[in-house]
Amino acid sequence: MIAPAAQNMDLLKRVARSAMLARGLLPDFSSAALAQARSVTAAATAGGAEVRDLRGLLWASIDNDDSRDLDQLSVSETLPAGAVRILIAIADVDAIVRRNSPIDVHARANTTSVYTVPQIFPMLPENLSTDLTSLAQDQDRIAIITEMTVEADGTLGACALYRAWVRNRAKLAYNGVAAWLTGTGPAPARIAGVAGLDAQLRVQDAVAQALKAIRHVHGALTLESTDALPVFDGLTLSDLRPGEKNRAQELIEDFMIAANGVTARYLASQGLPTLRRVLKTPKNWVRIVALAAQCGEILPAEPSASALNVFLTKRRELDPSHFADMSLSVIKLLGRGQYLLELPGQKTEGHFGLAVSDYTHATAPNRRFPDLLTQRLLKASLGGVAIEYSADELQELAAHCTKQEDNAAKVERQVSKSAAAMLLAPRIGESFDAIVTGAADKGTWARITSPTAEGKVVSGFAGLQVGDPVRVKLVETNIERGFIDFERLR
Repeated sequence: MIAPAAQNMDLLKRVARSAMLARGLLPDFSSAALAQARSVTAAATAGGAEVRDLRGLLWASIDNDDSRDLDQLSVSETLPAGAVRILIAIADVDAIVRRNSPIDVHARANTTSVYTVPQIFPMLPENLSTDLTSLAQDQDRIAIITEMTVEADGTLGACALYRAWVRNRAKLAYNGVAAWLTGTGPAPARIAGVAGLDAQLRVQDAVAQALKAIRHVHGALTLESTDALPVFDGLTLSDLRPGEKNRAQELIEDFMIAANGVTARYLASQGLPTLRRVLKTPKNWVRIVALAAQCGEILPAEPSASALNVFLTKRRELDPSHFADMSLSVIKLLGRGQYLLELPGQKTEGHFGLAVSDYTHATAPNRRFPDLLTQRLLKASLGGVAIEYSADELQELAAHCTKQEDNAAKVERQVSKSAAAMLLAPRIGESFDAIVTGAADKGTWARITSPTAEGKVVSGFAGLQVGDPVRVKLVETNIERGFIDFERLR
């Protein structure tokens, strides 16, 4: 007899595969892509003066506890007058995954890895993304280096990009590093075991905090993640909980934002097109102003990232227990990011949430096709050769990547809803505190927190707006369709 836990996971896997197909995503690699993957038996090699040897530096990766598709490493060098040189190494995925190869065709079709509760649908075959194109610990790898001088006040100085050999000295995890950085836990064993690495990471943490402070001065938004992460007890799904950003995640996030900006500006300076990551000025600013007014705060009539961040920072301090709900409301009203092609001589809109005007995606080529595409543009420039993509093709790819990213998010959300419906099925008739996350002609949705789940308000929804608190009763669930239905109590 099959255990109920295994049956539940099998059901969620079927839901995930069905959702992938329904959204135009490929759950499986083609036979040609699998054959190509089997033919790759070693990591890429490169020689010549254009590839530096930086394997002697104290490179380290920081990622999720279970991540093996390691895209980036970092290391620092202290300079005079309080400046620090930060080096970011990004896996050279293009060295193995060539344009128009069978694996590239799959990656181009999906454009992203899709992370669902029961399984991950990787953009690249796992023998590549978790091994031969991963910056794995104690392995020599070719990487693209972004070198940045960060001045004592957190501003960027001289920057450079080039290829180099690197070697990961320590595969570290966010939670362990964060606890050590904040003094709530011991140093992870690998930090303690690599001489000098502890001081390295302390310097990097200080630089990342300085970079973040500068961004927030310019209006970068303080928001909390609203993604529901699965919690398992063995094979049994026991809960869905929101992820909480910690100090180590902030370190990597701020370094990646800076590196992506450097890459965007470099490509533009070379007269090359860039695939920009854009979050436009929000169209729903009036509703954001109304949301602030409900808290007794006043925002300007015209969109202002800096004013919004002042409001958010204040709410986080005054009401931390409800800040995740506030974050969710603002995220919904800001809208989704998109990829837009910027041609030489043109200027696209920047990223409203990050308060940066030059931004691309270049730091996760094992997981996102736009990053692999940007890597190819960058390598063409570094190698002095013509790019392989026409402007029309890049324009089509920008739109396609935006569409598929949205489809992937819908798959992840749908499977998460199915998982939540599975957890909530025994609790029909119970009441929950919730917050309205969507209010439109097609329906009204609300989110509860235990477990983290979003459902449709099927009765009593008149007059509800995004951000409104509401008391709801669970009236029905449907696991296969991912339906969770509430009725409003008050």
